[in-house]
Amino acid sequence: MAGPRYTQVKKLTDAQTFRDHIASLGVELPLTDEVDPAGVLAAPMTITDGSAGTRFAPNRWAVLPMEGWDGDADGRPTDLVRRRWDRFASSGAGLVWGEATAVRHDGKANPNQLVLDETTVDDIAALRARLDPSQVTVLQLTHSGRYSRPSAAGPAPRTLYRHPLLDNRVGSGDDEILSDDEIDELVEQFIERAVLAHQAGFEFVDVKACHGYLGHEFLSAIDREGRYGGDLLGRTQFVRSVTEGIRERAPGLGVAIRMSFFDVVPHVAGEGGTGVPEQDGAYPYAFGGDGTGLGYDLAQTHAVLDALHMLGVGLVCATAGSPYYVPHVQRPAYFPPSDGYQPPEDPLIGVARMIAATAEVTNHHPEMRIVGAGLSYLQEWLPNVGDALVAGGAADAIGLGRMVLSYPHMPADVLAGRELERRLLCRTFSDCTTAPRNGLVSGCYPLDDFYNEREERVQLAAFKKEAKAHLR
Repeated sequence: MAGPRYTQVKKLTDAQTFRDHIASLGVELPLTDEVDPAGVLAAPMTITDGSAGTRFAPNRWAVLPMEGWDGDADGRPTDLVRRRWDRFASSGAGLVWGEATAVRHDGKANPNQLVLDETTVDDIAALRARLDPSQVTVLQLTHSGRYSRPSAAGPAPRTLYRHPLLDNRVGSGDDEILSDDEIDELVEQFIERAVLAHQAGFEFVDVKACHGYLGHEFLSAIDREGRYGGDLLGRTQFVRSVTEGIRERAPGLGVAIRMSFFDVVPHVAGEGGTGVPEQDGAYPYAFGGDGTGLGYDLAQTHAVLDALHMLGVGLVCATAGSPYYVPHVQRPAYFPPSDGYQPPEDPLIGVARMIAATAEVTNHHPEMRIVGAGLSYLQEWLPNVGDALVAGGAADAIGLGRMVLSYPHMPADVLAGRELERRLLCRTFSDCTTAPRNGLVSGCYPLDDFYNEREERVQLAAFKKEAKAHLR
């Protein structure tokens, strides 16, 4: 797949070179020349929840929620899952936003995703027990909606409305659209699973509203009739009902949200394999978008967060778009996954866009704690930019997603004043996406020797070779 060539971050070897390159792109990224190990990233973070009270994270580092592909068919953790959580425990991060966990089996995004119910709660509690007692923990509760794939039989989408573009990819039948009565049932299941998460020892649950999954699709359901669509009040009915139910049934449990602050029109591979908008002109289905399909306007995003703050929500994790149809927006990478497209912009532009949106949200909602994301592409400059973001009030904490798979102890190294282990820095090879999309277990195959030595490494190489040949 041939496309534009961008300067790789690893070639930006000093602070001035980094600043010069950022300036040449016409964007802004703050940077601290030297990170003080005892500075802002080491400062405790107070998180206030309207029902659960105050929690204290020991520092400003966070492990971000990710989707695992390595549980068993019943939704229970395996040794691979436990290994990953052990690495979270030793990361040094003060906040661990636990991985996406389905509230029921038909809502799994893949056959091996974790599920929380009465049969698995003890196993999920054992995961929580593996973390450090000082770490504040969140369990992300999800239903995958349009992207549900609960078995090897293939996609089993449940949607909220007919989408003019995404229906051509996944989900196109009226019988796949959830009724209001079915959503009422799902609200109750989210509440019940939150009660179980509290029993399992988690301080917060996240009512997931991002990345094109069901909670996110509600926010764009402008064409849906009934109680769960139409105007913003209807489109937030789901998350508000779940939050209110948790407040009543588990008052000691904090409620958080990971939210796509904005979205853009779906992209496809164009000339040379480079991503291009799937349609031109007005695009009304991008929540947080400006109507053009390419820009953002966070007015409705602020309105949703204001409503959630009124319900006591005090912890928010930033993200944008969806890895299924606009991965360059929420997961900037130099090397796209094998089923993706070449980035249509220098990935640092995507990082800067995410940072700017996060800064706007942080500044508009000082009573909430906002966790920044989309930063792994910064690589060796991640601590320096993260330090500047927190110091400048552009985020309250710095989240690690893909980076924590290859280099889980980055926070511990920075907090201890140690040199970064450059060989472990995520270079955004995207194998952690390509592998599970081809049915392999999730992990960092290029940089984590544990995965590099598994037999799946050979299968992954074959998948990538086949995909490259197909695109020629």
